Amino acid sequence: MQSKKSPPSPSKDWLGLRGSRLSLCAVAVSCLTAAAVAETPSASPEFLPKPFPHHVYDGGWEHYVGGGVASFDCNGDALPELYAAGGANAAQLMLNRSAPGGELRFETAPTGPQSLTDVTGAYALDIDGDQILDLVVLRAGPDQLLRGLGNCQFAPFEGLNFQTGPAWTTAFSATWEGGNALPTLAFGTYVDRANPNGPFGTCDDTLLYRPEGPQGNTYAPPQHLSPGYCALSALFSDWNRDGRADLRLSNDRHYYVRGGEEQMWAMEGDPRLYSREDGWEPYALWGMGIAARDMDGDGHQDVYLTSMGDQKLQMFDAKTGGPVWRDVTYAFGTTAHRPYTGGDGRPSTGWHAAFGDVNNDGRDDIFVAKGNVEQMPDAAQKDPNNLLLQQPNGRFVEGGDAAGIASLHRGRGAALVDLNLDGQLDLAVVNRRAKMELWQNQGTGGNWLLVNLEGPAHNSRAIGAFVELDLGDRAVFREITVGGGHAGGPAGDEHFGLGTVDHLRLRVIWPDGRTGAWQEVQSNRRVTVAY
Repeated sequence: MQSKKSPPSPSKDWLGLRGSRLSLCAVAVSCLTAAAVAETPSASPEFLPKPFPHHVYDGGWEHYVGGGVASFDCNGDALPELYAAGGANAAQLMLNRSAPGGELRFETAPTGPQSLTDVTGAYALDIDGDQILDLVVLRAGPDQLLRGLGNCQFAPFEGLNFQTGPAWTTAFSATWEGGNALPTLAFGTYVDRANPNGPFGTCDDTLLYRPEGPQGNTYAPPQHLSPGYCALSALFSDWNRDGRADLRLSNDRHYYVRGGEEQMWAMEGDPRLYSREDGWEPYALWGMGIAARDMDGDGHQDVYLTSMGDQKLQMFDAKTGGPVWRDVTYAFGTTAHRPYTGGDGRPSTGWHAAFGDVNNDGRDDIFVAKGNVEQMPDAAQKDPNNLLLQQPNGRFVEGGDAAGIASLHRGRGAALVDLNLDGQLDLAVVNRRAKMELWQNQGTGGNWLLVNLEGPAHNSRAIGAFVELDLGDRAVFREITVGGGHAGGPAGDEHFGLGTVDHLRLRVIWPDGRTGAWQEVQSNRRVTVAY
């Protein structure tokens, strides 16, 4: 069995290429995929708006933030449904009625336990290991765990001893620690609304739920991860490939005001914050969302952090041996700090972020949902979503306007996923005080692959696994996670854009460290890999 400590290399050819890339980029902060991807020209994608059930995220101060959407298949047809937070309005489950490869078509599901109010976001995962995805519903008030019953039916979970309260929940992530039967759940909270000295300087704690023992089927009372700094995004990730996922939190300096920072908790028996002694560097921003992806082929997750003003693309610095990420330079074109259309030159406000290859050229692009918090005078009111297209030289150019997704509504959560199994990433965006929007990607002709994982017992979706692709001249590494984004995220197939590659090898490093065998795969199809 191969250890997860050092990312395994799929071929000697790739090792040689990696060495060349590192020598060429020794003086740069990062190199991204520029030196590893063939010089395939970047095609401009086209997204067409599609009809969608009426849904609006609305409400008072508690719903200035949040507005997430979970994408997941709840009826077994492999087509993702969308569950969108509504704030003061009821959350809605939209059923995917699209034909595979056809026009996108959704309809609202009948009301049920999922039709809750005060919902800020949601994520799907299989909590009880029955092969059916469940829903974790974040709320300004008691959070909810909803058990999936099949055929998009849900009921409140019974018997888990999940103790929730009135906290204002705005972030979530989950992982399986060791061989535990139940996942570990982390709920990031915002301002403590009960504190009479608030709202400034009164950020609430993050709540960590661990099962009662490795085979326990109930949760212990939550651990309070303190101090809390008003988390708006959370992500468990095995950042150093040692088999343990640690918890990153992106925090909002608007309310912690001073003394706070971005955080990462080492998930030891008693969780502890990484510090300067570990290599962690203090960093403060108006943290709204986290996206993670290995952008330079070193096997480690790089991150994109949304904020007000500059958005931050940070590359993992493997040579330090610690939890260190470095900002890329301004020249990479990833800051998206001001609107590119709409005529408003004030600073931009980023929310949900997602990596994805929207034109299937083999290079990951970046989507950012944008929009003013409410009426903040120092920030742009007309603030379009970003679609940052990675170029052959590793830099990014704005493609949102040409692609047709430059909405000027107050964007919040989003789903950048293939909604009709045609190999193209489509887009849904939840807006505050405006209708939710849906766009279908028309495709640009590049090759692609969809990978569905069937994990081991209890962890049926293989959370914590790494998918590896050997493309001949380069490798691709993808970690399977739950969390990140802004108050919502995907659970389902992993999409890979392949450019001109039509034949490749694939393997999986499973959550328990077991290394699967290499499999020969053809492009332009959906494949399932089982534990």
